[in-house]
This record gives sequence, C-alpha cells and structure tokens, in this order.
Amino acid sequence: MPASIDPDRPPEDPPEKQRGPVTLRRGQVQASTTDQRLLDTRGPTDWVHADPWRVLRIQSEFVEGFGLLAELPRAVTVFGSARTSREAPEYATGLALGRALSDAGWAVITGGGPGAMEAANRGASEAGGLSVGLGIELPFEQSLNDWVDLGLNFRYFFARKTMFVKYSQGFVILPGGFGTMDELFEALTLVQTHKVNQFPVVLVGSAYWSGLVGWLRDTMLAHGYISPGDIDLLTVTDDVDEVVRLLDAADASRPDRNTPPAATGDEKPGSDG
Repeated sequence: MPASIDPDRPPEDPPEKQRGPVTLRRGQVQASTTDQRLLDTRGPTDWVHADPWRVLRIQSEFVEGFGLLAELPRAVTVFGSARTSREAPEYATGLALGRALSDAGWAVITGGGPGAMEAANRGASEAGGLSVGLGIELPFEQSLNDWVDLGLNFRYFFARKTMFVKYSQGFVILPGGFGTMDELFEALTLVQTHKVNQFPVVLVGSAYWSGLVGWLRDTMLAHGYISPGDIDLLTVTDDVDEVVRLLDAADASRPDRNTPPAATGDEKPGSDG
C-alpha cells in the first residue's frame, strides 16, 4: 500500500538544476555536467541528432544561404521535373528559357538537379549568365548538375524554399511532378496572402498545364475555395519571349530597392534592422 501523505509536512526538496531558462528537477537532473559530457570522447554520440542541435544546423543553412546569395543580381527561379530527358521538347524549352533570361540580364536559379533544372542552368551558363543551383539532400537523387556556376546543397527543404523566394523576383514553372507542384502552390499561396508582391508565376507549356488550370477554375473556384482574381495570379504561355516580358514588366513595377523600409519600432538603436 502507498504510504500516507502528511499534509502538514513540507515536501523534501527535490534535486534541482538550472540550465539557462530551463528548470530541471528529480529524474531530469543528470549527474554529469555539460562540459564533462562534451569532453568525454567515450560518451554516446546520439546527442548530435537531438532537436536542439538541429537548430544550429538549420541556423547554419540560413547563414550559408544568405551569405552566398545576398549579392545576386535580379534573379528568377525555374522549376521543372528532374525526370525530363535531354531528348524531350521540355528540355529544349528549358535551354531556350535559360538563354533568354540570361540575355535579358536575369540570373537563373534552379534546384540544381538534372532534367528541366539542368536545361535552364545550361542555357543560362552557355549564354554567359549566372547559373545558380540550390540542391537538396535526398536518399535517391543527384549532385548539382554540371552547368551550375554557383551552388549550395541543403539538408532542410524549408531553408531551401526560403532562399528560392527571398532571392527570386518570380517563378517560371516547366512541366514537373510533385516537387514542382509543391513549389508552384507555395508560390501562389505567398502571392495570394501578400507575403510577396510583384511576383509573377508563369507556367510554360499550355498543353501540360491546361488541365490543372481548368480544374482550378471549374472546380476550386466554382466551389468558392479561391477568389476569381486568384486565377489571374497564374500566366500560362508557350512563348519564352513572353516569359521575359512578364518578368521585366513586374520588375519595373517593383518599388525602388534603394528606398529603406519604413520603421516598425522593432529596430534596435544602431542596428541595420
């Protein structure tokens, strides 16, 4: 039987330890100290996979990405399937698109893989433009393609996605699968919710995209799940020159990049905001 509890008797002080803002008591208090565990080469190594340690890895990916891409010229991200063969017409379109964007003064960013991504990188690189690849660590996929001039590999999708949006002035989407659709609808969501402005989303290949756009209009819009104007966030074209014109027009309508943002009251004195 459990021992009876005397309500008038104060509880014994449990073991307690402070770790920054964290309070540890009873069984959560470890006998060794942090520096002991750090210096003990015989200790377990699974701590490098713990969530707090992952925060530092995530932080390092943002630091690397911001540092590498901060001085990019105006840029556009091109998405498309890694499975597109070099003999496919979509590959030829990707080549032409990369060249046209480069000739118009745009840096070309892709996911750095093969297929449609390689085509856009190759077109930009062969035209003398800046070809950027932001790869992702996958169990089955490739290193950066040979036409990436400036490349970075990521462990975390969300860090990579941030770089695509932050350093692009628009997305151009070639035919692709789930990954391409993921990037497409994330971009549409950001534009729809005004997280990004003057951000064109262009679908290249009307034969491939017409069914999806028709479903958005005839099903999603018809059920009231999007607004009529949301359909206009997408442009579908087969004309590479039209893609460039759309991007140039959107870029021309953007606010002056040299104008500092209005103060929010959150900036610290002496900081860059």
